[in-house]
Amino acid sequence: MRKLMNGLYGAAEWLAMAALCVIAVLVFAQVMGRVVDSLLGLFGLPPFGFLVPSLAEIAGFLLVGASFMALAGSLRGGAQIRVTLGLAAMPEGMRRMAEVFVLLVGAALAGFFFYYAAKLALDSHRFNELSYGIIAIPLWIPQSVMALGIGIFAIALLDDLFAALTGRSPSYLATEDGAAEEV
Repeated sequence: MRKLMNGLYGAAEWLAMAALCVIAVLVFAQVMGRVVDSLLGLFGLPPFGFLVPSLAEIAGFLLVGASFMALAGSLRGGAQIRVTLGLAAMPEGMRRMAEVFVLLVGAALAGFFFYYAAKLALDSHRFNELSYGIIAIPLWIPQSVMALGIGIFAIALLDDLFAALTGRSPSYLATEDGAAEEV
């Protein structure tokens, strides 16, 4: 089961990375089109006029996808910002209770967000809602990626909650050698 969960988190991180790479390629293509047009203008030739239609909109959708798909991996890797000043002053038992409480509240909020994001994507699909750009993109596509990312994040929070409840350290506290320490 652990291998399956880690595979899920890893796949989400790879999708986030792929979305960022697609943004970079699209922006690079747009910039190179403008450079070619400028060079053609210097030589008195007509511009080619290359552009990536709906670039800002597509890049925005990809950025939302990358942000949400990276949530679980950044939590598991300890890369998310945590306020540890209060936790550091607590005794070990109280600190564990605080960790469990925060994970429980976070998982509940993520589950709530997942439910309504999935509902929004289903409604957008049912009503065939489209974006307003040059390329009409069905809105259920980026919305479902957002819902999937927050769903995987909710699973990661529940995974860490289960670890904390069973006396193990949550993933964001574990180092390479398995010892728990504050990041």
